[in-house]
Amino acid sequence: MRRVAFLGSVVLACLGGCSSGGNSGGGAGGSVQFGGGGSVATGGSSATGGSSSGGTAGVADASLDVKPDAPPYVPPPWDGGDKSGACASDFGTALTDSYGRVDGTVLAIVAPADTQCPLPNNDHLVLQVTMNGAVYRMVVNLDVRFAQTDAPLYGPKWEEGWHTNVQLDYPSQLDVHSEAFSAYTMAELIDEVESLIVPGQPISVLAVSSGGQYAGSAHLIHRNGGGRDGAIILNPGSEWAHYLLFRFDDQNF
Repeated sequence: MRRVAFLGSVVLACLGGCSSGGNSGGGAGGSVQFGGGGSVATGGSSATGGSSSGGTAGVADASLDVKPDAPPYVPPPWDGGDKSGACASDFGTALTDSYGRVDGTVLAIVAPADTQCPLPNNDHLVLQVTMNGAVYRMVVNLDVRFAQTDAPLYGPKWEEGWHTNVQLDYPSQLDVHSEAFSAYTMAELIDEVESLIVPGQPISVLAVSSGGQYAGSAHLIHRNGGGRDGAIILNPGSEWAHYLLFRFDDQNF
């Protein structure tokens, strides 16, 4: 497993616009610079909750190195019960029309076959995450390639809420490139992702929400480019967070 360590910082500019299917993405709101180890210095934008206003965001990247002695990620114990069993039927309204990071707690994992849960999706995995007393749907593509790595949590330290002053770029910040991703069948990818995520544990999810009537959901949890890459981040409060990364077959970086 690849482990990434901070050895310094350089500035990564945010480029392009964002769309599904892997096209490049636009910049997140607010003028922000991120330091190593998850610290954040803001330029007039909020670091927690809510959304930050427009402008061009920048992120302090790092010179990267592999740290082979970093401990492997081991999922917390699970009692073997149904991970979708606690799924909610009502969803929150706090997500804005933005790329951002949801920091919350895993409530349920809803596979396409789990039709007993509200709003199932026949080709996406749905993570239900509790954030500030409400539940939100994180919708994950399953027609993708998959990789994992470990690195410090980029952006502000983990704190429950919707953070829009964040950025992530797989190759420049995590040193993960397209050749690191493996192909899975849909069933295999569901099993792999479900095996790593445990209800009741803290989680961060980098994703895009449309806000408004869709403010209870976020999507595009895959390579988007332009500093707007999606990811599921486990163990986000530790020195080494565990990143679950996704890309489409035709994406090369």
